[in-house]
Amino acid sequence: MERTVSGRTATRRGLLAGAGLVGVAAGLAACTSDKGSGGTTGGASESPKPDPNAAAATVVTPAKDATDVSAAVEIVYTLANATSATVELKDAGGTVVTGELRADGSSWVPAKTLSYGTAYTVTVTATGSDGKTGTTTSSFTTMAKPSKTVRITSFLGDNAKAGVGMPLMYKFSRAIPEAKRADVQKRLFVSSEPVQDGIWHWFSGTEVHYRPKEYWQAGSKVDARLAIGGLDLGDGYYGKGDITLENLSIGSAVIMVADNKTKQMTVTKDGKVVRKIPISLGKPSTPSSSGTVVIIEKFVHTIFDTYAELGPELGYRTPIDYAQRLTWGGEYIHSAPWSISAQGHRNVSHGCLNMSPTNAKWLFNLTSIGDPVTTKGTERQLKNGNGWTHWNMTWDEYVKGSALPFTPAGSATPTPTPTESGSPDPTASPSA
Repeated sequence: MERTVSGRTATRRGLLAGAGLVGVAAGLAACTSDKGSGGTTGGASESPKPDPNAAAATVVTPAKDATDVSAAVEIVYTLANATSATVELKDAGGTVVTGELRADGSSWVPAKTLSYGTAYTVTVTATGSDGKTGTTTSSFTTMAKPSKTVRITSFLGDNAKAGVGMPLMYKFSRAIPEAKRADVQKRLFVSSEPVQDGIWHWFSGTEVHYRPKEYWQAGSKVDARLAIGGLDLGDGYYGKGDITLENLSIGSAVIMVADNKTKQMTVTKDGKVVRKIPISLGKPSTPSSSGTVVIIEKFVHTIFDTYAELGPELGYRTPIDYAQRLTWGGEYIHSAPWSISAQGHRNVSHGCLNMSPTNAKWLFNLTSIGDPVTTKGTERQLKNGNGWTHWNMTWDEYVKGSALPFTPAGSATPTPTPTESGSPDPTASPSA
């Protein structure tokens, strides 16, 4: 499973990779015997000296016996003379908290927000190339429950289905200061099968969205965890809790291109042209927008009411079938039996993409929310923000909205790879 961590993408197994970190050797003091005045040991045998080549681990964060620790803390440790390690985190009652190592091996991330005001013990067991182990244990106590919190919400729910252009979109109940956005983004995890590059983009202090570098591959499965519970968000505010997205299913690769020059929409599915549809776009006084959007919502039946927007002289109220919204400004794909004679020849609409009832119904039954639509060759350019315009930006433009640099999937190859329980997994991929 893929994860995006700190601006990078990794497989689930890759996310666990990196337990073989080579760390700074733990401070090891040699023991000496207590010799008497005659240079003898006084009958006591000399204690064995520790092996300087033995596997060892040192917990760096949280500090030993630390208090007021963030409930979003990650375990950072170093290894010496070790090829792998396991991490075990328990609360005072002995309950084990599962977790995973980041793909770059920088820290071990608990699978859930830790409880407030709770004592925890972390045990790191290092294993050397000879199979011998060295164990270190450290304890800490988390902070009290904060009174000021920030909530996060998602457009998508678990087990949703979407098109290949679907972005992941999240809103915060309070703006995140720019100085805190990198810290927040480090705690935003996305995983997909198969592995695909992607990155987060801050559209504002209250909105952060994610898209892959290319359209999602057809049939992809996507999960996300925004682990901001207990995270310091500035000005005395903390994340109220984590939010997850499980089992987002990406459908077939349905892609639509509307060409004003030919007055045709070309519809492809999984790379093959399945239909060319005659269309009528917006007339010169109300042109359709050229650019790339994705389908926002779908209505088998709806009513277009434009009196408030266009006034009593130009406004109209019309029942519409098979409507698929493209922009917030009111551009739709829809059935237009009144303009069939113009479809494929000239533009007569108020900005929508008109097509026959038969073609509109066929297309409506084929598409999903999140399927991309590109319109080209019209008199007006699409404005970013007028709809879900993530794909109207180039990849480089999208990356500029990230608080962290982009790191491609598979750029790190730490080995060996432990499983979530911490034992070696000989079948795991080393890519991250």
